[in-house]
Amino acid sequence: MEYRTLGASGAVVSTYALGTMTFGNETDEAGAHEQLDRYVEAGGNFVDTADVYTAGVSEEIVGRWLAKKSADVVLATKGRFPTGDGPNDVGTSRRHLRKALEASLERLGVDHIDLYQLHAWDPVTPLEETLSFLEDAVRAGKISYGGLSNFTGWQLQKACDLIAHRGWSPLVTLQPQYNLLVREIEWEIVPAAQENGLGLLPWSPLGGGWLTGKYSFEEEPAGATRLGENPDRGVESWYRRSRNQRVRDVVDAVREIAEARGISMAQVALAWLVDRPAITSVILGARTLEQLDDNLAAADLHLTPEETAKLDEASDPGAADYPYGGPGMAQRGRPIAGGRS
Repeated sequence: MEYRTLGASGAVVSTYALGTMTFGNETDEAGAHEQLDRYVEAGGNFVDTADVYTAGVSEEIVGRWLAKKSADVVLATKGRFPTGDGPNDVGTSRRHLRKALEASLERLGVDHIDLYQLHAWDPVTPLEETLSFLEDAVRAGKISYGGLSNFTGWQLQKACDLIAHRGWSPLVTLQPQYNLLVREIEWEIVPAAQENGLGLLPWSPLGGGWLTGKYSFEEEPAGATRLGENPDRGVESWYRRSRNQRVRDVVDAVREIAEARGISMAQVALAWLVDRPAITSVILGARTLEQLDDNLAAADLHLTPEETAKLDEASDPGAADYPYGGPGMAQRGRPIAGGRS
């Protein structure tokens, strides 16, 4: 396992984090604890959860594992989404986040969380109110760092500018969807993260299973897989992606490299992602121990420049025009010499 700093902070985390969204839902507690044990044995030290994963059960499972283990892990969780039926049981208001953080601490059985992330933008709550809560939580010793999840580029920049203006503790990470099928964040979000020293923690690195090669483009999935249980599930919907030629091209390129190397397609997709600019740690999400073992086999894997270029070309989202297309990209750099010559 390799390690990097948590964004611009001094905390050190493994380049692969263990995501726990399946815990208590697709993975029972015994299986979840097996995954945690295996992950730590492999050198992993970064565990990511959220208060809404299986309505808090994921945090409870992680908490019971922490109670019986001496593992020194960097612990991350999130708050923002509904935790009850009341009008104040959702959002990033000071009131809701205070209750959400206290509940997460209790479920996890700890008095401190290393990384507390805003799970998404809240259009209702003034951003200053939200960020001042994170600052107070840092000063109170309840969290070490604040982070973001699912923010757009302008939202990220607004948050960082406000924090700098107030002299508050800087944010250290952003958790976005990012994989070979979803690269549009490279147009604004990645540069904004780099400009402000935020490390990226990509979720869905395997594109909801598409990059593992387990889904056919001709036959609707069935059985014990996410799309088998619900083919129209979320952003990875089979009906949408199976008709997309770019998805086919990417899957074919990943398969070709995997077969040439004698490794799994998942390992190829993970290795491409972990070496992208600004990446701190890639979040793994597995239903089974076998899936986790296969993912962890990518821990020390790096692609050649030729392999990376092949995947870059196949997965290029193809910005249609200015400012993200060719002319706009050319204008974002220039030779130092300058002038008309």
